[in-house]
Amino acid sequence: MKIGLLGCGTVGSGVYEIISNGKNKKFLKDLEVVKILVKDQSEVTMDIMTTNPADVLENDEIDLIVEVMGGINPAFKFISKALSSGKHVVTANKAVVAKHLKDFNKLAEENNAILLYEASVGGGIPIIKSLKQAMRIDDVTKLDGILNGTTNFILYNMYENNYEFDNILRLAQSKGYAEADPSADIDGIDIKNKINILSSIAYESIVPLEDIYSFGIRNISKHDIDYFKKQNLTLKMLANSVKEDGKYCASVQPVLYTQSELTGSVTSNFNIAGLAGETIGDLKFYGQGAGKFPTANAVVQDIIDVATGSHASYPSDFNKSIEFDGTLLTGKYYARIHSEDKDMVQKVENIFKDVIEEEIHFREYYIINTKEIDQNQFKKLAEAALEVDEKFFMARYN
Repeated sequence: MKIGLLGCGTVGSGVYEIISNGKNKKFLKDLEVVKILVKDQSEVTMDIMTTNPADVLENDEIDLIVEVMGGINPAFKFISKALSSGKHVVTANKAVVAKHLKDFNKLAEENNAILLYEASVGGGIPIIKSLKQAMRIDDVTKLDGILNGTTNFILYNMYENNYEFDNILRLAQSKGYAEADPSADIDGIDIKNKINILSSIAYESIVPLEDIYSFGIRNISKHDIDYFKKQNLTLKMLANSVKEDGKYCASVQPVLYTQSELTGSVTSNFNIAGLAGETIGDLKFYGQGAGKFPTANAVVQDIIDVATGSHASYPSDFNKSIEFDGTLLTGKYYARIHSEDKDMVQKVENIFKDVIEEEIHFREYYIINTKEIDQNQFKKLAEAALEVDEKFFMARYN
């Protein structure tokens, strides 16, 4: 099978290395990367590299396109063009898949092409393939997990090694775990795209991104971590999605666990992804959720599935009817006000007045532990509190 590679950065170079070095492997020996698209002429270091997209997308020799450029554009245009011309596509791009999954799926079906995107969610964790296999005989009703290695690396090191948030974020950036602009990671956007993709597959209906409220860890402080330690709790950035009676709810938010719980014990930049079904019960998948070779491995596994015809195409149309219901996910919450400013405290206290279960003073912070609230209430309270205190932080007790 002849392959065209769009992008040769961290993941793209990993894909090229795995295929090029695997000629003695049964499932790799017949794969060949024949063209690689790079951004500018300075990146051209091999004869097969080009800066002209047409050299890849309009090349009749190429059977399959691998898109690892990232972002929405020009990835959307390139994937659409490839599928429209009957070329198979494998991508690791969670942003473009989350936004255009139904469009891509329709193009693939119309042109007898295959679209696979395992690496877009769990890096090296085969969660999409496992989800599709489970759906052949089961109704998947729950999805959850730590789906972002960067935020777990930050929170783990704040807890274990007493880092301040800004310092550990800089270390994550220096290791290549976080981008220069870390917003997608620390504000939960990356995880939001991933749980959106999983939910859309599991519920056979395209879940609108705007339905999923994400509350990130931008405002976490060492004082929060110290308080959690005193309660023998550890913080994780979690995605949750549930379905019940034709309705669903999905969220992205910090969640507090005991370290004896499986999710609470996930270390460094590792991920854990879970699904639950009526007959299969709870399944958990643990591993490297990001990085050059874990992600490249997932991309190459998809390529092999296309080449061998062993891919799972289910679901095919995403046309089931399902509606959002924010009452399906509930919990008690930790809510922290950054300042002891009496006026600010009073304003936030008024916002939470109907759901306060306990009020605590810890160092210079004012903490509210809430009663049980649902996701509609959580979003309303969090947004209102952030208007008063831009450093406000909130996390759910598991």
